[in-house]
Amino acid sequence: MTAPAPAVPLASARGRWILLTTVLGSSMALLDSTVVNVALPRIGLDLDADLAVLQWTVNAYLVTLAGLILVGGALGDRYGRRRIFVLGVVWFAAGSLLCGIAPNAGVLIAARALQGVGGALLTPGSLALIQGSIHPDDRARAVGLWSGFGGVGAAVGPFLGGWLVDGPGWRWVFLLNVPLAALCVPVALRHVPESRDPLARGRFDVAGAALGAAALALITYALIEARSGSVFVPVAAVGGLLLGVAFVYVERRRPDPMVPPDIFASRQFTAVNLVTLCVYAAFGGFFFLVVLQLQVVAGYSALGAGAALLPTTVLMLLLSARSAALGERIGPRIPLTVGPLLCAAGMLLMLRVGPDASYVRDVLPAMVVMGSGMTALVAPLTATVLSSVDPGRAGLASGINNAAARAAGLLAVAALPLLSGMDPDAYLSADAFDAAFDRAMPWCAGVLVVGAALAWTTVRTPAPGAPHAQCRTQCAVCAPPLEPPGDRPARPPA
Repeated sequence: MTAPAPAVPLASARGRWILLTTVLGSSMALLDSTVVNVALPRIGLDLDADLAVLQWTVNAYLVTLAGLILVGGALGDRYGRRRIFVLGVVWFAAGSLLCGIAPNAGVLIAARALQGVGGALLTPGSLALIQGSIHPDDRARAVGLWSGFGGVGAAVGPFLGGWLVDGPGWRWVFLLNVPLAALCVPVALRHVPESRDPLARGRFDVAGAALGAAALALITYALIEARSGSVFVPVAAVGGLLLGVAFVYVERRRPDPMVPPDIFASRQFTAVNLVTLCVYAAFGGFFFLVVLQLQVVAGYSALGAGAALLPTTVLMLLLSARSAALGERIGPRIPLTVGPLLCAAGMLLMLRVGPDASYVRDVLPAMVVMGSGMTALVAPLTATVLSSVDPGRAGLASGINNAAARAAGLLAVAALPLLSGMDPDAYLSADAFDAAFDRAMPWCAGVLVVGAALAWTTVRTPAPGAPHAQCRTQCAVCAPPLEPPGDRPARPPA
């Protein structure tokens, strides 16, 4: 057994290098999740692509990321968190380079899927490096700094993406990751100690990961291509459902499953994951369509559309810690009910945005209401997920919740254009897209109302004296933040 690396004080030079490494790595994935949507209209025009290509540009990444993110965390625990993190950064940068030089839509979509594999390796490793390397007395402060820098990155992301699209071009939205990786990798190899979980053993659930990712891919294909009338659509739909059933069967039968079924014995954990599915499905559909609405219909530049989204992230950055504290005092039920309702109201206010919309009069009120709802919702949701399971399973619970959110988002991006009657070329016509957007927003708002109703009827306030998870500043627009595995109870030897 490899001896554990000595804990590094955050105030030391090495501690600061470790923090820089985690910030650089997580920034790559975070920027990708916030800037790509802004570039979609230009990608479509440059590649002469229809709406399905724009959907796949988002979803090819999410399919592999959601399907493999739990495996990525397990690989780091087993083979070394720094090793898997660095592999993920290199893989992500290679996928980004392929995206940036893609000559056609097919290559772009394939490269996005490769990016998702890299994201699944580096995303869990970012916080795990802090957990495995920084001295226990400094970990809370290190994670707080990591989260704060991540919040700044989330706020800057849409603005930076818009500037790149309007300036050097949409390809630089992806190429930006290459110099970040070139800086991150040597710093990680030189300054970050290797760490792993000495108790991690057993066989990897490769079958579960493959079945889950394949089921998501087939169902996504069926939803996106349903308008084409292809004979493969019903085959893909049935195949995806059957693979989903097979995934559940495999997870119930394996001794060491990727998603242990017994974790859902906690009614609170099950309830909050159902709320997560509703909330992040609505978020995924909304943020996919709103940047198109602002550019195609309202006539905003890519920079203007990216900047228009800033209020939601800024509100979360400034107020999520207070929201978490309030959730600890009053319990999660009210925040998880009120938050989705506020978000639904913000989405319905976006129906005011049409041709030549005024930002102050039409866009800003919707973004402020939307941001207020997200602020009320996200931190208590994450804290409730972590509090609903044993502390030793916090990392697993967080990973399942994160994967569920990303899966919900990708299915929403696939289904919403179909549900709203959006034609393949709708984004090329302001009138056609505006009409479809007006039909789509009530769908998003309705899913949020369902999430609020689920929260009110199923989420329970912990009894007095029950442990509460500590929640930090968060700007999780695309998925709840991952929590690194905490100190795990010793397991008996095999």
